[in-house]
Amino acid sequence: MKIINNPQNINTTNYEELKQKDEIKTRILKFLAYKKRTEQEVRNKFKQEVNEDILEEIIEYLKEAKYIDDKEFIQKQVNEYKTLKTMSIKEIKYKLLEKGLNKKLIDQYVEDNKEELEEYEKKCIEKIRNKKIKTMDEDKVNQYLYRKGYNIGRF
Repeated sequence: MKIINNPQNINTTNYEELKQKDEIKTRILKFLAYKKRTEQEVRNKFKQEVNEDILEEIIEYLKEAKYIDDKEFIQKQVNEYKTLKTMSIKEIKYKLLEKGLNKKLIDQYVEDNKEELEEYEKKCIEKIRNKKIKTMDEDKVNQYLYRKGYNIGRF
């Protein structure tokens, strides 16, 4: 994705700077094309190789163009966790924090989707109990659930 089409009316210094930004933006877009990333993942990946001001400018462009959207990332990631895994709300929060997402954004998402997440957590508890009760006694299963971050007293 080249942003420079007509370099005739640009002086050499500006042309080289724009060309460098264009190459960096293309590399970042390729990084984002592989899979959705958080703003922090992009920063961590390119902070050593790219000037901080240029990186900030490119990230702002990508956020405006919706290539980077942490709120959407949280939504998609939680849906993926719910589909593929049995995780407590605490585990989900922890996984999202590991991705470098803002704690306030995560807490806001959890608060906005509290009923849905609690229902998911309840189903996960039942699923784990049904699986573990065959090999463990009730107290051991409850301890296991507690260690995994489930709030078993709520259900």
